[in-house]
Amino acid sequence: MAIIGSIIKGAIDIKQVLTLETPHSEAQQNVLKYLLETAKDTQFGKAYNFTTILESDNIQKEFANQVPYFDYHRMEKEWWHLLLKGKENITWPGLVDYFALSSGTTGKKSKRIPVTDEMIEAIRKAGIKQIEALSNYDLPSQFFEKGIMMLGSSTDLTQKDAHFEGEISGISASKIPSWFEGYYKPGEKIAKIDDWDERVKRIAENAKKWDIGAISGIPSWIELMMKEVIDYHQVTTIHDIWPNLQVYTSGGVAFEPYAKSFNQLLSHPITIIDTYLASEGFIAFQARPETDAMQLITNNGIYFEFVPFKPEYIQSDGSLSQNAPVLNISQVTTDEDYVLLISTVSGTWRYLIGDTIEFTDVERAEIKITGRTKFFLNVVGSQLSVNKMNLALREVEEELNIQIPEFTLSAVRINNEFYHHWYLGTDSNIDNTTIALSLDQKLKAANKNYKVARSKALKGVKVTCIPSTLFSEWSGYQKKKGGQVKMERVMGEDKFDKWQKFVANQLH
Repeated sequence: MAIIGSIIKGAIDIKQVLTLETPHSEAQQNVLKYLLETAKDTQFGKAYNFTTILESDNIQKEFANQVPYFDYHRMEKEWWHLLLKGKENITWPGLVDYFALSSGTTGKKSKRIPVTDEMIEAIRKAGIKQIEALSNYDLPSQFFEKGIMMLGSSTDLTQKDAHFEGEISGISASKIPSWFEGYYKPGEKIAKIDDWDERVKRIAENAKKWDIGAISGIPSWIELMMKEVIDYHQVTTIHDIWPNLQVYTSGGVAFEPYAKSFNQLLSHPITIIDTYLASEGFIAFQARPETDAMQLITNNGIYFEFVPFKPEYIQSDGSLSQNAPVLNISQVTTDEDYVLLISTVSGTWRYLIGDTIEFTDVERAEIKITGRTKFFLNVVGSQLSVNKMNLALREVEEELNIQIPEFTLSAVRINNEFYHHWYLGTDSNIDNTTIALSLDQKLKAANKNYKVARSKALKGVKVTCIPSTLFSEWSGYQKKKGGQVKMERVMGEDKFDKWQKFVANQLH
């Protein structure tokens, strides 16, 4: 009998029963008040009159009126560059010891996001909340004695001047509590290996030594790791190596596009739990098995705001127009795409994180990520979000019985006419024209704006099918492999030209 596992499971069950959650709207008001009180004497707090905001009868409304929207570039130019010079009390009290390097999908170079001690603690608390939520899942006691494979970025942080830099998954893993070290795999030594291919090779070599019950990481990189383990040991599925694997905690991107190819690496289904950990903080996690939506963590150092995702509010660089309306959590509705803004204990303020979300259950504060503001394709009025693209591709997969875990596209001009040129990662044997016709039909059915555009200026869809592995090789080519790296779904003209040349070189 799994005695330790039974004790842990019982403690989690009791904690869930005894915990009384504050209503999400009230929790958010409390978080905002705490943020403003704590930062009122910082340079940012003085510049935007936090003391006056706190005296208002409606601090949420006054906060929105007094403080503008910020994206990374504005925040860095006006405030965060001072943090990198070692200045203190800029956007949050004290000095900043850590900066998360955002691997991002759109920027030309890594962003440096401040990570305060309060944020590290908030991420730790969010992780505990997620573990407590496992009581909602039908997991046996034995599960709580198994190892947890966390495939993030290297924990070997780089010291630069008076601070340390690394991806958020590496910073978080480098600060794991001592009681967790016995569960954590691949362990400190392997986790510090910076070269992703070398780290995965070492994981494969040691895989049989570990009894893994859960895996955590971005789907594309987890798939590649599992394939490496399977190939190294010359077995059929990952369960031949880790028979007790029962849970996969996804993160960073939607899992659904990878479901078919991921499940082929298993001998039986496992529990999939989505999480939303960004460089700016731990935002949400899937709290119950009845849904694949994630619950916003509303009482843990992050204040959320929501701007309706409308083309007129999004500028060409993906930033927000300052006159775009904003809602707090008590004002949102379901079935509406919103641009997500956050203010946090790391000194981000009304910050455009770059993601769009929709609420599936307002009362529970449950959301789904629907796309990226910079991946919104609106050439000639097509108004395609990543969510619409993903849905169409899932329907194409079902219709043609194929797998398409990866894709990217761009609007291109051929003989003075616009086309959407899709590159689809698939190892299925099917011709480009068949997929193009199916994809075009699905997009017309799913999006009326796309259908109108196709009857006018948007002349058609071009599809180029390539091996799925080229997408991960592209990341390696850009020196961005593993960790938090996500594939850009919509490319601008210059990036797309580089992508096409890369693909052509790899195929010849």
